[in-house]
Amino acid sequence: MYNSCSCPYCVSQTMQHGSNMYNDYGLMSPYPYFTTPYHPQFSGQFATQDMNYESRFNFSQFKNDDGSIVLKDYGPKPFVVNIEKATKQNNSYRTALWTGNNLQLTLMSIDVGDDIGLEVHPHLDQFLRIEEGQGIMKMGNSKNNLYYQRRVKDGFAIFVPAGTWHDLINTGSKPIKLYSIYAPPNHPRGTIQQTKAIAQAEEKD
Repeated sequence: MYNSCSCPYCVSQTMQHGSNMYNDYGLMSPYPYFTTPYHPQFSGQFATQDMNYESRFNFSQFKNDDGSIVLKDYGPKPFVVNIEKATKQNNSYRTALWTGNNLQLTLMSIDVGDDIGLEVHPHLDQFLRIEEGQGIMKMGNSKNNLYYQRRVKDGFAIFVPAGTWHDLINTGSKPIKLYSIYAPPNHPRGTIQQTKAIAQAEEKD
């Protein structure tokens, strides 16, 4: 919508920052361009204001030194993130990224030739979205009757109703990177499980 505007400050922000006006956290940057008309002689001033804008929101708590996203549980506070980037960055079997009172989002990485593991959640619905990789999703009304099977890959969304047995098997040549939403939450807040073996051991405790 901003590119259609011909006013000086909208034109200037497009020229200087390209079409992407948002950072990985969904915040528009730089803020001063939408309150102060542009003039070339003030470009240095805007750069300073932009730095102050970044510091006001303390982006350092979200970013590592290399610019990657700090993967930790940000719930239940308000939070916005580039979910595709965060999902592809995650190398742990499971990382809780946001846990609230009514839902939880975790990032998962499924190794080549491995699977999530056959499981069922009696009292919660689950949503999965694959950002990278491919596999076979199996679902059914019992562990011995996984009658619903579909090939899935990046860009696919999967809905698992409460009480449905399910498993996702990696059939590709690279790890499956996905995020999973549980409603209500299914894992303790702050969960980080580096491997599937660790996850299975913790679930038995």
